[in-house]
Amino acid sequence: MIHFDHVGKRYPGGFEALNGVSFEIAQGEMAFLTGHSGAGKSTVLKLIALIERASAGQVIVNGQNLAALGERRIPHLRRSIGMVFQNHRLLYDRTVFDNIALPLIISGHAPGEVGRRVRAALDKVGLLNKERAYPITLSGGEQQRVGIARAVVHKPPILLADEPTGNLDPDLSREVMELFRQFNQFGVTVLIASHD
Repeated sequence: MIHFDHVGKRYPGGFEALNGVSFEIAQGEMAFLTGHSGAGKSTVLKLIALIERASAGQVIVNGQNLAALGERRIPHLRRSIGMVFQNHRLLYDRTVFDNIALPLIISGHAPGEVGRRVRAALDKVGLLNKERAYPITLSGGEQQRVGIARAVVHKPPILLADEPTGNLDPDLSREVMELFRQFNQFGVTVLIASHD
């Protein structure tokens, strides 16, 4: 499902984030990418989602060589990937429902389908009663769960998480990790980057 073959990434200015990285994650696996800050964990996730492109080697996702993927095909690739960020990246002027619905609206789902899927995702993360709330009124753990619901609402086969528990206390961290484990049990390929 995800294959790195001698991948390198050099940023403008000469900073080398990755050099000769090779690994494979099979469909339905759950893997952790660990290392200190600056080790290149976030870069690996950005390469998978084509937020960045590799400078060397090959990144293959779902059988597609990402080096050969044109700019116009990137949105199609990203529909197969859910991303969870440490800082949530929620829209604070929109309700929880609207934040989670955004990927479905962008991809053209019918309003009834959007509502059904958003509520199912909210139920899965234990926030069904918060759909009309604004993110600013939620705790950090609740905001992270909204981010997870948004990442999985379109049922992606791949879920990437970049330091998803970095700002959470140990109990909330366990809850979030349990959610990832549950998604993995349903066949989602999960890759979590964490310094912990």
